[in-house]
Amino acid sequence: MPDKQVGAEILTIKEVSEYLKVTERTIYRLAAAKKIPGFKVGGAWRFSKVEIDQWIRRQSEDGASDANLANAEEKDDD
Repeated sequence: MPDKQVGAEILTIKEVSEYLKVTERTIYRLAAAKKIPGFKVGGAWRFSKVEIDQWIRRQSEDGASDANLANAEEKDDD
């Protein structure tokens, strides 16, 4: 049985939405627009927690995270 790599946790859409405290629909939109790091496995989105954490840091440094999430959330209201 292969050893589980430390820090190699893979998250679902639901888990990422809970982690970022946004709707699942927001995560779908960000992933489809390639604004958040993710990949598909058999048509289902998956996300590396390490890459999500790095993305959060980059967004915070750029000052863009609030704008990206706000824009995606606004579209959810449509």
